[in-house]
Amino acid sequence: MKSIKLDISNILQFVSQDEIKSFQGKIDAAHKALVNKTCKGNDFLGWIDLPNEIDDNLLTDINNLAATIRAKAEILVVVGIGGSYLGARAVIEALKHNFDMLLPKQGKPLVIYAGQNLSEDYMADLIEVLDKHDYAINVISKSGTTTEPAVSFRILKNHIEAKYGREEAATRIVATTDKSRGALKQLADEEGYKTFVVPDDVGGRYSVLTPVGLLPIAIAGFDINNLIKGAADMRKLLLSDTSVSNNQASLYAAARNALYEKGKLIEITVNYLPNLYYFTEWWKQLYGESEGKEGKGIFPAGVINTTDLHSMGQYIQDGERKVFETVLTVENIRSSVTIPEDAANLDKLNYISGKNIHYVNQMAEKGTTLAHIDGEVPNLSISIPEINAYYLGQLIYFYEFACGLSGIMLGINPFDQPGVEAYKKNMFALLGKPGFEKETETIRKRIGKK
Repeated sequence: MKSIKLDISNILQFVSQDEIKSFQGKIDAAHKALVNKTCKGNDFLGWIDLPNEIDDNLLTDINNLAATIRAKAEILVVVGIGGSYLGARAVIEALKHNFDMLLPKQGKPLVIYAGQNLSEDYMADLIEVLDKHDYAINVISKSGTTTEPAVSFRILKNHIEAKYGREEAATRIVATTDKSRGALKQLADEEGYKTFVVPDDVGGRYSVLTPVGLLPIAIAGFDINNLIKGAADMRKLLLSDTSVSNNQASLYAAARNALYEKGKLIEITVNYLPNLYYFTEWWKQLYGESEGKEGKGIFPAGVINTTDLHSMGQYIQDGERKVFETVLTVENIRSSVTIPEDAANLDKLNYISGKNIHYVNQMAEKGTTLAHIDGEVPNLSISIPEINAYYLGQLIYFYEFACGLSGIMLGINPFDQPGVEAYKKNMFALLGKPGFEKETETIRKRIGKK
């Protein structure tokens, strides 16, 4: 089978093969701790075996419900934040037509998102659109009390019930939540919503291959079975051998940690296709929330080229030399557009007439990589045969496993996110949430002093 491939050749003038291989002992220990579930955060390692253990009946149930939703809804509103929406959005945006919002419905609802922000204008604009179209909601929250999605769902629940009536609205709402407890589970049981389970042992940012991600992806009309197959095939490769010579995730974890020790503190994921934008956003959350702890961790950033070569490209070429890049290289694309000959040639482009845009894009990628290496920016490359569900499944599992390895090597818990709670406590205090009275008094004094 074909597989995604990691190329480290363009970092070897910055770190040697021996320096990378020196991490093998740490890799072996981290790999063993992951597979045997003995590391910090080991109660959130369900994602490791998920591609092999996911129930075929669950996939059938998801696909059947997806067909039902597609038949009645022009729009699917996915309500969630962080891992509760980014994984699904990453896959959907990667696979969809770039201008699907302008195409006829064709049995594939337009997927839009709510609960990922607290913008009143965004919500007002969303309601204006939903007034005019048939829609369904997939609300995703383990607890049902996370502020951003809970606020959005309260408003949307009110809207959909007013539009269709409570009984019909209940058939248009699907809740992905805890199997037995929490506010959303209680509401779903009371209202009769169809429910899917967020597994107890899978954290949000690792949840794209659970119903959290699979249901929206299936409703959007994409192949979740092949997504899972790609992940399962990658799992087999990554669990069969720990060596940096044969294991792509081991090599990636070792290479980025070797660069980190050389003072490369920022990793920039680079892609050259705009529909991979949200894949980069998913990767940023995965690595930022997993590694950014105890004053440690590589800062995850992202650019889309060639667009960002005309903005961030200047900094990457000539700014602080604390960055390295990982370029997502796509070998084959789904379309073909040829640059025509022009008799006047005023734009001086006849030298590339007859060539496909993708070829020009590939040359831009190669030229940029060389320029950045010359500018002392190490470049890793991950080659993807093509953008389809199967290879996205491979890429998702590769990144998840490498993230687990890398976090364990840093000596932190890659599967919690204690820093996320800091803003919530301040926000709750400022809003006057019951139980935060003491914090409210303290924080209002701080703000008053400023």
